[in-house]
Amino acid sequence: MNKKKRWKRYLPLYLMLLPGGIYLIINNYMPMAGIVVAFKKYNYRKGIFGSDWNGLKNFAFLFKTKDAWTITRNTICYNLVFIALGTLAAVTVAILLSEIRAERAKKTYQTLILLPFLVSIVVVSYIVYGFLSTEFGYVNHVLQNLGTDKISWYSDPTWWPLILVLVNLWKNIGYNCVLYYATLMGIDSSYYEAAVVDGAGRWQRIRYITLPSLAPTIIILTLMAVSKIFYSDFGLFYQVPMNSGPLIDVTNTIDTYVYRGLMENSNIGMSAAAGVYQSLVGFVLVVAANWIVRKKDSQSALF
Repeated sequence: MNKKKRWKRYLPLYLMLLPGGIYLIINNYMPMAGIVVAFKKYNYRKGIFGSDWNGLKNFAFLFKTKDAWTITRNTICYNLVFIALGTLAAVTVAILLSEIRAERAKKTYQTLILLPFLVSIVVVSYIVYGFLSTEFGYVNHVLQNLGTDKISWYSDPTWWPLILVLVNLWKNIGYNCVLYYATLMGIDSSYYEAAVVDGAGRWQRIRYITLPSLAPTIIILTLMAVSKIFYSDFGLFYQVPMNSGPLIDVTNTIDTYVYRGLMENSNIGMSAAAGVYQSLVGFVLVVAANWIVRKKDSQSALF
């Protein structure tokens, strides 16, 4: 087939691709020209390309402060915990939902399976209530009865890493669970039937059929999460703590640092330098993670 015939054949697909391609170019590639701001002493009158070159001074100033270590530590450590706990929780819930579907005819068993969901909802609700309520939380109520002072959860940075992890888990578990559950729906039921005939128990079927079948999806979603390990949920780290000053050391990430640099300090050069640093390290991490996966299983790698 010559190029002209091939072009006509795939023209409808190219037209369908066009809107997404235009959006990608405008939203993702054209703004890349602004990277030069990280290497300039930005002047509002001269503009981006007219401002004087500053070399690597913006990067040097960034890394000489304690902020570079703080925002890097917070961004990476929080995301590592989010990825690990989020994957574990989503896979667990997806498997439980799959077991409910497989045993839906057995009412007693279905009730027993639903029990952990009900218990978890109640437990998490009480934990959040106890953590976020200074006046009426059950934890502070117990502490007051013991004769000790109440804990101001919102102003005490000690507890915020746990609060942020719980809020993130509660926020994202549903979406990730659906992805894993969709994978489980695609597993051939004959595998489970054969395992039952061979005498495999429920946990053996989960271990040797369900989890291996989920492995490719887990790897792909983890790689996608690793690609964003240097990015953070702005709403979670800025809006939830309400930009509280005493909590800066435990809630400040690269994204919030860039925002504060722009909105509060008007330091465009250093904010751009932090953004370039974020992108470059994130790129290196995703390439390294993909390389490791490719060494183990080339079929599960992204590229």
